[in-house]
Amino acid sequence: MNLDVLVFAAHPDDAELSMGGTIARFTAQGLKVGVVDLTKAELSTRGNVITRAKETAAASKILKLKVRENLGIEDGGILSSKDNLKRVITIIRKFKPSIVFAPYFNDRHPDHIDASILVKRAVFSSGLEKYRTAIAGKSQLQYRPKKIFYYMQTYIFEPTFIVDVSDYFETKMKSCKAFNSQFHNPSLKKEDTFISKPEFLDYVKARAEFYGFQIRKKYGEPFYCEENIEYDFSDLL
Repeated sequence: MNLDVLVFAAHPDDAELSMGGTIARFTAQGLKVGVVDLTKAELSTRGNVITRAKETAAASKILKLKVRENLGIEDGGILSSKDNLKRVITIIRKFKPSIVFAPYFNDRHPDHIDASILVKRAVFSSGLEKYRTAIAGKSQLQYRPKKIFYYMQTYIFEPTFIVDVSDYFETKMKSCKAFNSQFHNPSLKKEDTFISKPEFLDYVKARAEFYGFQIRKKYGEPFYCEENIEYDFSDLL
């Protein structure tokens, strides 16, 4: 299956928190969207791999994804090794997405930075004819997506563009809350992670409101591109 959009994330829940509204908008418009999580988040303080997999399946259903895969790269070890690079290139050539999304390349979490570097290298190398990959014993042809865009996680950046997700924000939050092992739980005596504090999901909403205001909408999600982007003024005229 060829995809319109392929989102890469270091951990399950990264895509939902960062661009769940945009994904929901894409799928509502009939686009074929897939998410590939690089790791199973086995180092997470809360929950476990089995719980996280169940939560991922629930979130994927909410967002109406066509594909959700996990590459099983070691959590905390997302390096641009030959093996990891080949795994990502193989998945790009498998689904041939027009657009790829990846984490922004500067962030609080080192895994997000490493994932960004790995995906950028893979997007480029996937277009090299002499870089050989195979799937199910069959050689793959080279393929390079048209664009790679970066989504915001913890650290902010000056966006290249902002997507209006006003009509899809509730779906985004529903997909995020599917990962209930990761967020605030009043039954626990201690809030022990960065995202399990009760204020975290309030911050997710506030940030969407901030970027939505920049484009005169209720909610928005920011993105960055290293290349110039053509704009069609017919949207405004």
